[in-house]
Amino acid sequence: MKDQDDDGIAASVARLVVDEGMEYAAAKRKVARGLGRRTELPSNEAVEDAAREHIALFLADTQPAELAALRAVALLWMGRLAAWRPHLSGAVWRGTATRLSSVHLDLYCDDPKAAEIALINAGESFDTGALDRPGREPLEVLTLASPCAALGEPVTVHLMLHDLDDQRGALKPDARGRPWRGNLAALQRLMAENP
Repeated sequence: MKDQDDDGIAASVARLVVDEGMEYAAAKRKVARGLGRRTELPSNEAVEDAAREHIALFLADTQPAELAALRAVALLWMGRLAAWRPHLSGAVWRGTATRLSSVHLDLYCDDPKAAEIALINAGESFDTGALDRPGREPLEVLTLASPCAALGEPVTVHLMLHDLDDQRGALKPDARGRPWRGNLAALQRLMAENP
């Protein structure tokens, strides 16, 4: 593994993302530790390209239906949480998710506690956590399990509670001009285009 080129490193990260449901950053850190040396890690776009290749080779028969099921779960929660301007991000938005992937929803709140209170009032069970952000306060994250009949198992949904002001930078595109996240209308269009 020490002599892998950039494509090999991206492929190693992509395997962790696809086969173990890891997030890009965590998968990159694990591969870097496995290399046992400092190395430049691939961009998220390179990892995504490698993930698409891996899916095409090994999961072409099952991944499209799994992705559709995960997007349906996202759609449900985005509708339920519409007051907090939800945006879908991660592998479910980008199209590389498998049944092991989590749904990531960014909520943009005037008062982040309001979303938490709404879940409590609706009788939803969830865990709270925080995501470290260099140079900024940690981001509060609510995590819940959502039933998914299509997959026959619950799906993990992470709700990232952002300040309303953070929404301005939310739709920055990647290096290829594609958005890293999308709102409810964008997800509905995506699902209509890729049933």
